[in-house]
Amino acid sequence: MAKTKSGAKAGIAALDQSPSHLLHRALQRALDIYAEEFGDGGITQRQFAVLAAADERDGATQADLVRITGIDRSTLADMARRMMGKNLLERERSALDGRANAVRLTDAGREALAEARPKMAAADARLLKLISGGGRRTTFVGLLRDLAKASPPPAPKSPKPAKAKPAKAGKGHKAGKKVKKKAA
Repeated sequence: MAKTKSGAKAGIAALDQSPSHLLHRALQRALDIYAEEFGDGGITQRQFAVLAAADERDGATQADLVRITGIDRSTLADMARRMMGKNLLERERSALDGRANAVRLTDAGREALAEARPKMAAADARLLKLISGGGRRTTFVGLLRDLAKASPPPAPKSPKPAKAKPAKAGKGHKAGKKVKKKAA
């Protein structure tokens, strides 16, 4: 392990062995690289995902986009509203399901996606370059795909809480009754 300025070893064993922590750190690295490639005025990584999904599935419903992108329903609805405000998307009632909204790219959305694709490719290339060996890179992407598509295991059943026992009454009085003093 690398040493810090104080000479101590960097890293905490519990964190260095935690997949969830390491995925979080890897995501931070990926988002930093993405921000460097896209700059301040670019679309966000999530907006890219929505635009790319809408481009490949023209007329997809918002529910379809939730399944494709993994963005939760309320966040995607808010994103779609803001992206419509920027003229990147348009929404109309689905011809297949009158209760659902179909989403399509506008001309501006197609243009934004076309400008973003090479930047996303560059960000992905920079990220994968951090992993040595082409075989490891392919394996890494495959493992990430497996994780993204996997159904979460059922949550473990928690044991039933023990029933609270009533507190015992202290001396000098009976539980729930007032003790009367004898008059002298």
